[in-house]
Amino acid sequence: MSLTSFLVPTYRQMIGTLARWLDKAEAELPAGRAEALLSARLAPDMFPLSTQIRFACVQPWEAVSRLRGEALPPVIAEMLAEGRNAAGHPGTIADARARIGETLAMLDGLAPDELDGDPARPIAHALPMGMIFDLTAEQYARDWTLPQFYFHVMAAYAILRSEGVALGKADYVAHMLAYLRPGTAPGQ
Repeated sequence: MSLTSFLVPTYRQMIGTLARWLDKAEAELPAGRAEALLSARLAPDMFPLSTQIRFACVQPWEAVSRLRGEALPPVIAEMLAEGRNAAGHPGTIADARARIGETLAMLDGLAPDELDGDPARPIAHALPMGMIFDLTAEQYARDWTLPQFYFHVMAAYAILRSEGVALGKADYVAHMLAYLRPGTAPGQ
């Protein structure tokens, strides 16, 4: 399986799922309550929902740049700054949707083999606190970008759920319905 065929559909389905969770929050909660959710967090030392959404969107942008061997685009720094400052300036649901939309548009613009360079190509992944991970492109995709992506998606799910949005497993894996064998759903 190629990195493009592995990563891009995964990012697309879960970023789209994140957008649907925001839709559900707005539909279920009283006016203005969904906006207030952007400041909600699971623990005092965790980032709020608005940050989780932005950081989930950062992962596809960063992966595409690193796997193509390119410099990180300015949109990554913008989203990281927004996320780090979200405690005081969480933004709006419209802002979150805009970041989701940009990310989906970027993914939609990729060629079918866009990320399929040498899977053994070295990637030095530096973190802001000075740590550097030396990985192959394949290791980066498997061991860094997907786990980081799912961490932020799951944190967003958990925040929304803890704040009363009626999300369940079916909301998390809605993409699986495309694979459901006809006649096997409960009640059919």
